[in-house]
Amino acid sequence: MRFDRRFLRENLRGLSLTLIGVLTLGLSFMLYQGHHVFPDFAMAQGKELDGPDIDVLERQNQAYERIAKAVTPAIVAIQSTQVTKVQQSPFLNDPFFRQFFGNMFPQVPREQREHALGSGVIVSPDGYIVTNNHVIAKATEISVTLSDKRTFKGKVVGADPQTDVAVVKIDGSGLPTASFGDSDQLKVGDTVMAFGNPFGQYFTVTRGSVSALKRASGQIEVFQNFIQTDAAINPGNSGGGLVNIHGQVVGINTAILSGNSGPGGEGGFVGIGFAIPSNMAKHIMEDLIKTGKVSRGYLGVQITDLTDDLAKQFKVPDSAGALAQDVTAGGPADKAGLKTGDVIRKLNGEIIGDAGQLTAQITNLSPGAVVTLDILRDGQPMTFKVTLGERPSDLNARTGGGGVQQGTLRGLDVQNLTSSLRDQAGLPPNVTGVIIVQVDPNSPAAQFGLQEGDVIESINRQPVRNVTDFNKLAAQAKGQTLLRVNRQGNGLFVVISPDGNGGGDDGQ
Repeated sequence: MRFDRRFLRENLRGLSLTLIGVLTLGLSFMLYQGHHVFPDFAMAQGKELDGPDIDVLERQNQAYERIAKAVTPAIVAIQSTQVTKVQQSPFLNDPFFRQFFGNMFPQVPREQREHALGSGVIVSPDGYIVTNNHVIAKATEISVTLSDKRTFKGKVVGADPQTDVAVVKIDGSGLPTASFGDSDQLKVGDTVMAFGNPFGQYFTVTRGSVSALKRASGQIEVFQNFIQTDAAINPGNSGGGLVNIHGQVVGINTAILSGNSGPGGEGGFVGIGFAIPSNMAKHIMEDLIKTGKVSRGYLGVQITDLTDDLAKQFKVPDSAGALAQDVTAGGPADKAGLKTGDVIRKLNGEIIGDAGQLTAQITNLSPGAVVTLDILRDGQPMTFKVTLGERPSDLNARTGGGGVQQGTLRGLDVQNLTSSLRDQAGLPPNVTGVIIVQVDPNSPAAQFGLQEGDVIESINRQPVRNVTDFNKLAAQAKGQTLLRVNRQGNGLFVVISPDGNGGGDDGQ
């Protein structure tokens, strides 16, 4: 092969021109960059605010940080697992077999696992934890996680559905704890902090104030004496601590009011949360640990709220207090001298707002406690000393309430429709009857759609004016039963069968 110098010379000349072009372009770009003026960017250097007022806020921040740091180790995340067996046919998933053979094939048991997340507070170094009953109810497994990520297996020591308090135990020693404060010392406007695990956001702290005290809210629990707070409480906070500025637990978070659901539901925070007062929770906890059950004080009086009309009839200047509708013969109140028609105005010197408040405070006392009752009898003030008995275990827990155990209306628990309950349910003043406060999910009433908050106005066309009427008529209801029900101001008829089949409703 002959070497072609001309070919090499021409290609070298082309390569040189190419390199010169590239270098020229690069140099031009560099010169352009050097002469082009980009806008200057200077980070703002604002002066840090200071002064006596800022110092006050800084000290507040430091205080909140101290509280959070001190309390968080005693807060736990509680995951409960419920295992249930459901019946399922192996052919039910096949549309062909369902179309032609329906449900004639045998049902095969299948395990179904449901998980729930809540919170709790460690109150003793050896692992006793206070939480809500609804956090651990029906749980077959309980897992407890601390803020340092240690996990323990939990065991239920005891639970009290009527106050929604439960105690769980984990095996440990030297565990971080939080102490109880005196919830009776709380004042509206006090700063509080809520600890828990909302929506699975572990070990969250929110801050707010005490919005109200001795609050009842719908039918969240049987004995209602809540602390209301605007510290953000959401699903998952249940069982966590509501803490005062001294780092003491003054309440156990239990429920919310939500725009998307009822009390205690799955909706979001709207500024109204409720906590069980620590004094009540502590009393329940101690009873559950010592005896496995709760002993409650018992007055032996059936009471109701005062309406304006009742207040006039019994010569009471306002509607504060609780009217004795009936005094149990031989009970503590009867022995002390109370009579039907007495209006209880004060308990141990403290003004009683309504019947629910009196019930909550009496049941939070121990049997044998001596209380002072200030009453009005025909407008005349009188004072009595009463030694409390022990509340019978089969006594319906709701003030003025009635529960049906047999017949078509079994599983319904009702209460007299007081003015406060009427306002909470948003019912017009012309609605009369008894309000449903609990429905057994397995009852015929539940199968036909009755729910908490419904008002039963009549049974088999007989008017229901109070719990006494309801109990009498419900005891007679053995077969198909016609109810006139008012739901949020709308009337409807419901026919309930004792076996849960047939019937229906007709809105009016």
